[in-house]
Amino acid sequence: MKRWINEYLDQQKAVLAALPADGVAGLIETLQTAVKQDRQIFVFGNGGSAATASHFITDLGKGASDKIGRRFRCLSLNDNMGWLTAIANDYSYEDVFMRQLENFARPGDVAFTMSVSGNSPNLVKAIEWAGRNGLKTMALVGGKRGRLADLAQQVIVIDSTHYGRVEDAHMTICHLLCYAFMENPGLAG
Repeated sequence: MKRWINEYLDQQKAVLAALPADGVAGLIETLQTAVKQDRQIFVFGNGGSAATASHFITDLGKGASDKIGRRFRCLSLNDNMGWLTAIANDYSYEDVFMRQLENFARPGDVAFTMSVSGNSPNLVKAIEWAGRNGLKTMALVGGKRGRLADLAQQVIVIDSTHYGRVEDAHMTICHLLCYAFMENPGLAG
């Protein structure tokens, strides 16, 4: 078991070592613009990525906002269960994020998703809508890339298809995005 643990950790370290600093810096710049221009940031995903979206919004909306002295206007579209289930039931599960964006989003806002496969129909549909309606689009995906890698304006690909490693890398990126502001409050201008 120890050998398996060490091999797992070695592979995780390799994934983290390969994170593109330029790509992460670009995402930070997008969030920097959003907070300076008082834009909304919408984050969403499925399964483990839904939990990452919620965690990220907590860190950004509370932790980073407290440190910079102004508020990130941010929302995880995963967190309103009543609305999520009503949309899924009355329309389609493919519509659960896109229809929320229809209500809230404005040109210049940010739509940020994460997906190991990059092909989840509800995420693809939301990013397509966001792109057509003037939102900045960002995606974190796994090694299969999927349609999201082609649709989003800013994409970071984690070169692995192992769900745990990719999801851990996505969470690391989300922490980098938040702690960039927590530890460098001047970024918010």
